[in-house]
Amino acid sequence: MGEPTGKYSITMPRDIAEAAKARSGPSGLSAYVAAAVARQIERDNLNELITVAEAEHGPITDEEIQALRDQLHQARAQQTQGGANAA
Repeated sequence: MGEPTGKYSITMPRDIAEAAKARSGPSGLSAYVAAAVARQIERDNLNELITVAEAEHGPITDEEIQALRDQLHQARAQQTQGGANAA
């Protein structure tokens, strides 16, 4: 069984509401909005974590960010090659 739910009334710009409704699919607008809010909470939590880490260790340099992006790109390329070789 899922988590308990509550009914809320929110206000948002009509164009955003209509776009969300059009994209919500069979799960419905409420599920679509709940997922969007959950993602935003995750982002907020990550930003708080980054702030704490940078306060303790200093800001991350552009070079460090690029090195990590390169590592991620290499890992994804290896996964793609591994998946192609396994077939």
